Amino acid sequence: MSTKNGLDSGSADTMTGNSSAPPKTGKPSKKIKTAFYEAELAKLQVELVKLQEWIRTKGLKVAVIFEGRDAAGKGGVIKRITQSLNPRVCRVVALATPTEREKTQWYFQRYVAHLPAAGEMVLFDRSWYNRAGVERVMGFCTDDEHQEFMRSCPEFERMLVRSGILLIKYWFSVSDEEQERRFQSRITDPTKRWKLSPMDLESRRRWVAYSKAKDEMFAHTDIKQAPWFVVNADVKKKARLNCIGHLLSLIPYKDLTPEPVALPPRTASDAYVRPPITDQTFVPENY
Repeated sequence: MSTKNGLDSGSADTMTGNSSAPPKTGKPSKKIKTAFYEAELAKLQVELVKLQEWIRTKGLKVAVIFEGRDAAGKGGVIKRITQSLNPRVCRVVALATPTEREKTQWYFQRYVAHLPAAGEMVLFDRSWYNRAGVERVMGFCTDDEHQEFMRSCPEFERMLVRSGILLIKYWFSVSDEEQERRFQSRITDPTKRWKLSPMDLESRRRWVAYSKAKDEMFAHTDIKQAPWFVVNADVKKKARLNCIGHLLSLIPYKDLTPEPVALPPRTASDAYVRPPITDQTFVPENY
């Protein structure tokens, strides 16, 4: 199933995939109250723990891809998903720039090593779609390499699905006005300034080129076996709740939460003598 809608600019992309919700267009929807958001997020995170136990127990292999504009909120959603989960079951893959050796490999090779084994869920904070986005727009790959990616990516993903991997792909759509606001926020906030890489700054100048690259990517890779799901990300809190809720809806699961356990009493021993507190170095209590 393919989408060939226009640019991201000014409105969210049309929803794709299995969602029955109507597309959201126009101005960003009204923000939600923090108390409501936190309550809903807490409920969803409980369900994520249940999903985690189901994945582990049933030996499922889940790979979730997060793509989208810079500052679209991908990292924030990933953080909320993993917040209460076991990193041995749910892990994040955010690969750096390929090494000189990796550049000579089959393009998908370095990503294959990070795919989930049985009982794992892997969240890709950007993925092999770098070739269809930043590499294409910034000229880091040749036209032939880009065309080969468009041909081979759908087959690669169908192969993953046939192998038993549940592949879920999210595209976070943000308007140019909201992206600009978030960029300005990162400039003024010292704790966020590290997020503004030279590539992020260059992406502002090439907004239309990124939009065209995204449209072409969707036309080739929005396939039945692994469709793209678009998240309207102009309101971060809504995007987080919507994405997590949708992720939960895609994987049928049951509550396998273990029953509460009774803690055994600690065994006292008169033979054990604690060393003097003065022999230990404590962190200064400044607060």
